[in-house]
Amino acid sequence: MQFVDLKTQYRRLKSSIDARIQTVLDHGQYILGPEVHELEERLAARIGAKYCIGCASGTDALLLALMALGIGPGDEVVTSPFTFIATGEMIALLGAKPVFAEIDPATWNLDPAKIEAAITPRTRAIMPVSLYGQPAEMDAINAIAVRHKLPVIEDAAQSFGALYFGRHSGNLSTIGCTSFFPSKPLGCYGDGGACFTNDDGLATAMLELRNHGQDRRYHHTRIGINGRLDTIQAAVLLAKLDVFDNELLARAEAANRYTSLLKDAVQTPKLAPNRTTAWAQYTIEVDDRDTVEAALREAGIPTAVHYPVALHQQPIFASLEYGPGSFPHAEQAARRVLSLPMHPYLTPPDILRVAEAVKSCVHSPVR
Repeated sequence: MQFVDLKTQYRRLKSSIDARIQTVLDHGQYILGPEVHELEERLAARIGAKYCIGCASGTDALLLALMALGIGPGDEVVTSPFTFIATGEMIALLGAKPVFAEIDPATWNLDPAKIEAAITPRTRAIMPVSLYGQPAEMDAINAIAVRHKLPVIEDAAQSFGALYFGRHSGNLSTIGCTSFFPSKPLGCYGDGGACFTNDDGLATAMLELRNHGQDRRYHHTRIGINGRLDTIQAAVLLAKLDVFDNELLARAEAANRYTSLLKDAVQTPKLAPNRTTAWAQYTIEVDDRDTVEAALREAGIPTAVHYPVALHQQPIFASLEYGPGSFPHAEQAARRVLSLPMHPYLTPPDILRVAEAVKSCVHSPVR
């Protein structure tokens, strides 16, 4: 059993993907070729954003967003302690300070009620994470940002394709950032990402920043990075985009089956009202995770933990002096979360097999 089955997806899309890649090989424009522009136009149109800026990874997307906003040494950015390292890492890379706020234990996303206490005169932005594919409470977060005159960067690395009150994740704030890492709901065959915005100035800044800060060839108006999306990766994404809606439905069906089978045995994902999720992961909570992981591995079922150490407990952020117990919900989630196989090509027998294996090794019913 595959945790993410990219091989089956490729077999389904082989002719389209191969043709798209062959076109790039034929025209030879491997950097910022026409497929990149085509992809940017399609992605922007899909989510209703004025601009899409393709880039080299989801991590670079966060970096470009922060750089476009001028964030640097002495600044602070409020974000979640329960996320992949890149969220806090890019803040720190620019010399700014990640300031963490507690998560909602039901959704694992940033709790809006905890944000204002983390805002100081040095705060320059708020960066919520739409974890596991479900958008954060963006309206409440945006309202706080408006009161404090702050931009909001949605880390939508896992949630492209999800809806929040009918609006698309990635187009819910000042800048939205997503990832096309191969295992993402919409993934390429390497690293890739994108930034979305409706702000003309920020779009111009991110376009220049991703290409060494140049506004035209060999004319550099700012310090940038080599953060371009490869043309071949854009070609792969264009082929996959044609079946993306169908795959999102298949992910939702798989998640619903999991929940129906597991809801009385473990803590299953909770979807907040008025939103969908892209189901980047199907994540449960269990009491004795090591035992459950070992039992599932013995049964031939792959699992993953996203994420086993909260950011404020990572060695690199020890200098921030968040002690144990600073964010109890984030710390508890880090001890208990376990992601099960999730992709559009899971069959009902696959899901039943996983669910039965989970139920056979958990020691207590859901609380």
